Amino acid sequence: MADPTTSASSKPRVLVADDEQVIANTLAIILNQAGFEARAVFSGEKAVESLESFQPDMLISDVIMTGMTGIEAAIITRNKLPKCKILLFSGQAATADLLEKARTQGHEFEILAKPVHPTDLLAKLRG
Repeated sequence: MADPTTSASSKPRVLVADDEQVIANTLAIILNQAGFEARAVFSGEKAVESLESFQPDMLISDVIMTGMTGIEAAIITRNKLPKCKILLFSGQAATADLLEKARTQGHEFEILAKPVHPTDLLAKLRG
């Protein structure tokens, strides 16, 4: 049985990146309520900037964002934090081309289709 007095530092840390702020904030709220320590950022650049200070165990990122894509942020994250689990999600068809390009460069990422149901997301994170 889980100890409710467990300190916040022992919670898995999740960084949520989506340029749609309501999505990023909502996912962070859901994850925090589910026992994670989640933080929302609104760009790939901000996700990369947060790696040093936040040190996430997991990155959940939209693929198509203005500026740096979620795939670019995921590649940088994997290089800086090799043990960080990465989960990408997208509602756009252009994602397949970006994923294939990353794959040809040796990067393999799991992707969920938007909208992602919170139950499915939590199952992926805990799996």
